[in-house]
Amino acid sequence: MNSFIYDIPTRVYFGENQLGHLGKELAGYGKRVLLVYGGGSIKKTGLYDKVVAEIKKAGLELFECSGIEPNPRVTSVNRGADICKKEKIDVLLAVGGGSTIDATKFIGAAAFYEGDAWDIMTEKAPIVNCLPIVTVLTLSATGSEMDAGGVISNIETKDKIGLMHPVLLPKVSFLDPTNTYTVNEYQTACGAADMLNHILEVYFNMNQDLYMLDCVMEGLMKTIIKYAPVAMSDPENYEARANLMWASSWAINGFVNGGKQQAWSCHPMEHEISAYYDITHGLGLAILTPRWLTYTLDETTVSKFYQFGVNVFDIDKDLEPMTVAKKSVEMISEFLFHTLKLQSTLTEIGIDDSNFSIMAKKACEGNVLPGFEPLNQQDIENIFRMCL
Repeated sequence: MNSFIYDIPTRVYFGENQLGHLGKELAGYGKRVLLVYGGGSIKKTGLYDKVVAEIKKAGLELFECSGIEPNPRVTSVNRGADICKKEKIDVLLAVGGGSTIDATKFIGAAAFYEGDAWDIMTEKAPIVNCLPIVTVLTLSATGSEMDAGGVISNIETKDKIGLMHPVLLPKVSFLDPTNTYTVNEYQTACGAADMLNHILEVYFNMNQDLYMLDCVMEGLMKTIIKYAPVAMSDPENYEARANLMWASSWAINGFVNGGKQQAWSCHPMEHEISAYYDITHGLGLAILTPRWLTYTLDETTVSKFYQFGVNVFDIDKDLEPMTVAKKSVEMISEFLFHTLKLQSTLTEIGIDDSNFSIMAKKACEGNVLPGFEPLNQQDIENIFRMCL
């Protein structure tokens, strides 16, 4: 196995009634706070008023950047960065889900750059610094509250780019499961699909690594499979919401990676779908994942599928390995499309094959996507077609 470094210094306040610490944490980084949020749902739930009250109680100056999109746009990043420069913002407060937090990360980075934030996303300009970021999470899905990456879309160029940098890591995150009680059934399902895929992208790896980490990933996946349907049917079930919230953070904060250095596959493919069609990220991953698994299953990879099926879905270990492998794909499909009730094909959501060729080329950057199984442009097109 490979050696590795693990360093995630985000301070997490987990559970109910933790917001009283917000003012103190923000004040530690300065006086001028930019509150970043989405379409206004936090005002309907009352969370906005609670946050503002804590900011005022701490004697801090408040500025706002609202309207962050579900697939956050670079235009919103530029708008937020302009506010930071004009108002001399000291600290950023993201209140929302992964999209809001992702946008906030790049607002913080773009505040130190005089050009278009898209230059940062395309790596024409380096990330040199980032304003300190504090988050209040309202949707369990992306894990952005505890990682150093984010994804931004450019509607004009039909590009969606993910980027990581250590300075983007939030300083403090408030994770109160009750703030996810109002997340509807569909978004809860999409969030579960997203966090599950984050684990699968690491788990399906033929490199030898710590047995302990595979056990952790299997436990996280079983947690999602157990509690997502509970949260969907009983949205104010604290145990379910808490388990999903903590699982989403640990799915992608780097801990389960260990020494694995393999690239991801489903995310680059899904980024092309949502870049062109602006669909919910978790839904795109749900549609892609079982097809990707089917496409990569062969005699050289069957052992990993067997391990997955036996340890996550409790399939009979005495069955022939390929039988277990195929059944494991059937069971994850059953979970995504029947238990979570997500659409199972691209056709159902109005997507045809007209852009598959260019999407596939962009996904592998005209070369090979070096994931669990290397995928060239034709392979990716084939997987897209399996999703129709």
